[in-house]
Amino acid sequence: MLKCQSLRTWLEHLKKNGELASIDEKVSLQFEVAGMTKMLDGKKAAYFTDVEGYDIPVVAGIATTRKQFADALDITEREMNEKFLHALDHPLTCQQVESHEAPVHEVVVKDDDIDLLKMLPIPVHHEKDSGHYISAGLAIAKDPKTGSQNVSIHRLQVSGRNRLGALLLPRHLYNFYKNAEEQGKPLEVAIVIGVDPITLLASQAIAPLGQDEMEIAGALKGESVPVVKCKTIDVFVPAHAEIVLEGKILPHVREAEGPFGEFPKYYGPRSDKEVIEISTITHRKNPIYQTIVPASYEHLLLGGIPREASILRALRNTVPTVKNVHLTLGGTCRYHLIVSMQKRNEGEAKNVILAAFAAHYDIKHVTVVDDEVDIFNLEEVEWALATRFQADKDLVIVNGALGSKLDPSTSNGVSSKMGFDCTVPLNSEPMAYERIKIPGIEKLNVDKYLK
Repeated sequence: MLKCQSLRTWLEHLKKNGELASIDEKVSLQFEVAGMTKMLDGKKAAYFTDVEGYDIPVVAGIATTRKQFADALDITEREMNEKFLHALDHPLTCQQVESHEAPVHEVVVKDDDIDLLKMLPIPVHHEKDSGHYISAGLAIAKDPKTGSQNVSIHRLQVSGRNRLGALLLPRHLYNFYKNAEEQGKPLEVAIVIGVDPITLLASQAIAPLGQDEMEIAGALKGESVPVVKCKTIDVFVPAHAEIVLEGKILPHVREAEGPFGEFPKYYGPRSDKEVIEISTITHRKNPIYQTIVPASYEHLLLGGIPREASILRALRNTVPTVKNVHLTLGGTCRYHLIVSMQKRNEGEAKNVILAAFAAHYDIKHVTVVDDEVDIFNLEEVEWALATRFQADKDLVIVNGALGSKLDPSTSNGVSSKMGFDCTVPLNSEPMAYERIKIPGIEKLNVDKYLK
């Protein structure tokens, strides 16, 4: 069976590999789930079997390293960008199944029986979060104009028995909602909780409007994703998900939402946001609740890996000899980009820097290196910066550009940006930048001396 068919098959894979910590002690949703997950970050997924006040287990941190995401895709870490680009270009149509074939429809709860906090173990993650947040819910909706579906993740604050406050940034779901709101209509939306890491990754793809991210997930998996039509709304959701909340984003309604700990490791502010009203909940028998701890490696990599693929394509449109890109964890997988390229003409590296700023507004600092430098080894990158960069001729600064509004050092998102050209000059003396080498070192074996 495909290791990423569902959350459950992936958890079985993690358990088999010794990468799943089963936590049997009683834990509180108030900070303890988030705290223990954070302590295991990058080491093991956290599976909480005894959550205070609930019979439903909670899982978090299901993929917290590049190696785990590559493992889910059955490729090496260095192949992820090319794999993602191929999936964007070759989406795989979903397989529609009937309700009785869908595990997520095993239990149906409607209307007055819904109380989100009584039914689901939704954590409070950080000290000054405004409440309980759904942080791993896939929001799936249809464009009212075209009928095409979109999948995305948004922070969702529980603000009532059946109400969620939602941060909708100006992307595809927001546009769908505004199209409906302008007609005075609500937008039907499903919130899907409990899926595998490939489906989570696909939801973050920077895809053209009208491209269904579930089809990208299918291409990444190598087989069509089984989907089922929701019980009360015209939206198709993964049939093997754990939980689905069916509802509507209400027109012309805004309620207070936030603060909430976000990916830059600061709080996103409180303001009036859109509201989702939930009318139906379907779930598996004995469901598993999934959460993502904000600013954890899982959160950062989920945002970073799909962005890298799209940025790589944009940079190759400017300079075809760009080899690979890396959004670093230290830069929250959003702000710091490292680019590997084969330079054939002077000035190309600076063009790549400018293209990177245009590729995504979040990018703040860009470092460009030659293709023999390992961009996933930050010691190598710093070495290139130390020995191949001079500020008077290799520095690029752009002031007054749009950046991330979640970066507190900006002026309401207006940012200064900086690029470092760390490539070797093409007219340098033959020995000037030749790296030292010990012949035959790759054949030597010292493993026995390290034990």
